[in-house]
Amino acid sequence: MLTYPTRDKLLALKLGGMVSALDDQDAVNASGSLSFEERLGLIVDREVTARQNKSLTRRLAAANLRQQACLENINFRLERDLSKSQILSLASCDWIRRHENCIFTGATGLGKSYLACALGQKACREEMSVIYHRVPRLFGELVEARADGTYNRKLNAIAKCDLLILDEWGQAPFTDGQRRDMLEIVDDRYGMRSTIITTQVPTDKWHDIIGDPTIADAILDRLVHNAHKIPLKGESVRKLLNGLTTDEIERL
Repeated sequence: MLTYPTRDKLLALKLGGMVSALDDQDAVNASGSLSFEERLGLIVDREVTARQNKSLTRRLAAANLRQQACLENINFRLERDLSKSQILSLASCDWIRRHENCIFTGATGLGKSYLACALGQKACREEMSVIYHRVPRLFGELVEARADGTYNRKLNAIAKCDLLILDEWGQAPFTDGQRRDMLEIVDDRYGMRSTIITTQVPTDKWHDIIGDPTIADAILDRLVHNAHKIPLKGESVRKLLNGLTTDEIERL
C-alpha cells in the first residue's frame, strides 16, 4: 500500500501519473503478481502517458482550431474529388518537417476548414505547435496589435509556430496594409515553417485578391511553389449532410 508521506512527495514532485498508477495497482492487489521491475515499468509508463496527454491538451488549446476535427473521421466517400492517398500522405506530417505548405481550394461547404483543422490536430499529436486564424479576423487583430504596441510580439508568435492555418483566405481584396502584413507573415515563415491555406479563390486569381503585383508575386513565391495543392469540387457537403441523422451520415 502506498503510504501517505510517499504519496504526498510524489504529488509535490508533480508525478500525478505515478500516484494514479500506484493507486490502481493497490486497488487490484497487483503487488503479489508482478515483480518490482514490472510494477515500476507500468508506473513510469503511466506518468509518461499523463504528461503526453497534458502536453497535447496545451497544444490544442494554443492552436484554437475552429473545429474539433481529426483525420480518422474524414469521409472519403463523399463526391468532392478528395484524394485519400494524398491526405494519408499528409497525415505523416513529413511535409511540415520539410517546411512545405498546403492549399485547399473549392467552393463553400466542401469541408476545407475541417480538413485543415484535422491536419492541424494531427500536427498537435505529433508534438508540433499549431496556430489557427481566420484571415479576416487576423487582419483586424493585427490592426489592434499595432495600436496597443503588441504588433511585433504577435508576428513573432505566428512566425515561430510549426504550422499556421490561414482559413478563409481572399474573402475580400486586400488593402495596402493587409497585403503588407501578409507579406511579413509569409516571409518570416518561408523555408522555415509550414502554412495551410483554405480559400474559395483559385491560386491563379490571387493576384487580383492581393492587388499590388510586386507584393502578390512575393507572397505567391513563398506560399504556392512548394505547396501541396488540393482542389475540391462538387456539391456542398454541408448542404448534403443537413438534416441527416448520425447513422445516415456514417453510411454515406
